[in-house]
Amino acid sequence: MTYVAPVKDMLFVMNELAGLADIVAYPSYEQAGADLDLAPAVLEEAAKFNQDVLAPLNWIGDQNPSSWKDGVVTTTPGFKEAFEQFAAAGWQGVIHPTEFGGQGLPKLISTACLEMMNSANLSFALCPLLTDGAIEALLTAASPGLKDQFIPNMVAGKWTGTMNLTEPQAGSDLSLVRTRAVAQADGTYKISGTKIYITYGDHDMAENIVHLVLARTPDAPEGIKGISLFVVPKFVVNTDGSLGERNDVQCVSIEHKLGIKASPTAVLQFGDHGGAIGYLVGEENHGLEYMFVMMNAARFAVGMQGIAVAERAYQKAVQYAKDRVQSRDLAGSPGPVAIIHQPDVKRMLMTMRSYIEGSRALAYYAAAAYDAQHASPNKVSAKENQELYEFLVPIVKGFSTEMSIDVASLGVQVHGGMGFIEETGAAQYYRDARILTIYEGTTAIQANDLIGRKTVRDGGAVAKGIAQKILQTEKDLAASGSADAKAVLKQLSPAREAFETSVTYIVTHAKTDIKAVYAGSFAYLRLCGLLFSAWQMARALLAAERLLAGDPSFFDAKIATARFFAENQLPQVQALATSILEGGHSTNALAVEQF
Repeated sequence: MTYVAPVKDMLFVMNELAGLADIVAYPSYEQAGADLDLAPAVLEEAAKFNQDVLAPLNWIGDQNPSSWKDGVVTTTPGFKEAFEQFAAAGWQGVIHPTEFGGQGLPKLISTACLEMMNSANLSFALCPLLTDGAIEALLTAASPGLKDQFIPNMVAGKWTGTMNLTEPQAGSDLSLVRTRAVAQADGTYKISGTKIYITYGDHDMAENIVHLVLARTPDAPEGIKGISLFVVPKFVVNTDGSLGERNDVQCVSIEHKLGIKASPTAVLQFGDHGGAIGYLVGEENHGLEYMFVMMNAARFAVGMQGIAVAERAYQKAVQYAKDRVQSRDLAGSPGPVAIIHQPDVKRMLMTMRSYIEGSRALAYYAAAAYDAQHASPNKVSAKENQELYEFLVPIVKGFSTEMSIDVASLGVQVHGGMGFIEETGAAQYYRDARILTIYEGTTAIQANDLIGRKTVRDGGAVAKGIAQKILQTEKDLAASGSADAKAVLKQLSPAREAFETSVTYIVTHAKTDIKAVYAGSFAYLRLCGLLFSAWQMARALLAAERLLAGDPSFFDAKIATARFFAENQLPQVQALATSILEGGHSTNALAVEQF
């Protein structure tokens, strides 16, 4: 078995930290049939599919990437058949509304399924990931007609979706988008332009591909205020729902990449033969706000990709460390022992394990906030959960993806020289992870968002609210009185205080010394990731203490992992706070000519 889904750990997090019981009690999820018994059933089925079908294709995809010839993209052998099984089993529709053929389950449940799929096969998972985002954007902004025309087939897995933002001259700065959209008499638009880095922009796994494209109308205002969003299908859809002629959109090449090689990253050319037929989503000049719905969904999902590939790298490293016999035990042994007995190997494995558990707990906690935002009948509670979720998204995306590179790198290190050899497989996770901090908004973009939109805009209100939640956990740790709880409390309290000091500094100085504040944006994001992960792990420790008698081995490991993270990773928070408070001026000290 190349991958074993950590279902038990996932269910522990969902039940004890993310409040699954509260989520499934909301009327909308009750109506969809969600309850506490459904979650383990769904996760077990997801585990079987991902372990048996997708995981074996991961290495094959790295060795036999998608290919392009004469405008046609052919995916890795086995991918098309796997996607047919994926669609037939209904996995694309887990989170989507029942009215369009989905299952309408909470994001908390679908997040665990998403993690498994990305652990099993990161390259494959990108196609459903982008389709999910496209569906969500259409649900938010499209007309009833467009929804009925496109969403059911996307939910069914018959059609897939893409996100077309980037152009050769416009990377992260979408104000530079030049793709044109010219209105036609029949209400459609003719789209022309070039889009690059389009994940699954063309492939052979589905009947049709639904491109969501940012473009400008001829009289649109300059900058981001003049961007509109359009649906541009690969094949035009007839009024009866059947597929018509090929639209004027062509894949002119796919990229040759460091990792995720099986995922075709396309250059798409729209309108070389008169203009691709497109349909306006919502209103003109509101495209970026609609597309941000898709981007936000994708950013959370990419954070889950980081956790997922880290889990896969960890599992491989643990197995190798148990199998590789070399050197005697430091405490004395008659002969060589497996390297997992060596303290520094345990340090690396515990670092990997604790990063993953902390990041997973934080992401699932955020998913539960999303569910509460959308399902709670209490408007005040819904708004609070919306603000919490939006605050956590850049952290889930930025911290978890940066973490995945560290974990995958440690995975190579555990293997020693064998890790540097491709046939071992450890290097693939390292290469695959490297893109995650870049696409769907780089770590810097996430960090800037966390500073500007999420902390400064509300005067630090949400951040301070989270600090109060952490303080309550500190009180719970003190009430526990166990040696492990005391050890975690010793590290958690000063870390929370350093966070509060950083928030005050950021809010106070954002207008008077903006470059100094933003120079510390990465440090702030990492500080939040470490602190919030440690907070969730402290909650896990308390739950494990309460449940210890039921499964001593599992819960004792939870306690030990939480303590390791608090004592070995959490102390970084105070150093990061120093960088935030004092490092801004030195970061900006050199003139451009001095570099």
